[in-house]
Amino acid sequence: MSNRHNSNILKILLVEDSKSDAYLIQETLNESKIPHQLSWVKNGVEALDFLCKRSKYAHVPLPDLILLDLNMPKKNGQEVLVDLKANDDLKNIPVVVITTSARQEDIAKVSQIQASYYLVKPVEFEQLISVVRSLLPA
Repeated sequence: MSNRHNSNILKILLVEDSKSDAYLIQETLNESKIPHQLSWVKNGVEALDFLCKRSKYAHVPLPDLILLDLNMPKKNGQEVLVDLKANDDLKNIPVVVITTSARQEDIAKVSQIQASYYLVKPVEFEQLISVVRSLLPA
């Protein structure tokens, strides 16, 4: 992943409006022993501000991985994914969609927009960690 700048710490952006889900994902990552730095934003508008380094996010590093909830206020995960894939600076960041929706039409839409993975909540600890590990550089 090109934006890692010789760091062994995986920079992860979590885009999740549920505080309890964000906490569970954070705990899962902590237990995984994968060296990481987790940033958390609560909606799609904040996610795009973070990724485009706007306002209070002017000095944040670009993430190596995005964990993206689909069902959020202001701007949903599908809209964020479309914006990401249209941006040359952001389109190559792997995106793992994590959502409560197991509907085939949602999965098909997200696949069409080129998400890297699609996980349905509640996410199993091992499932999330194996996906994160698969995205680590060799």
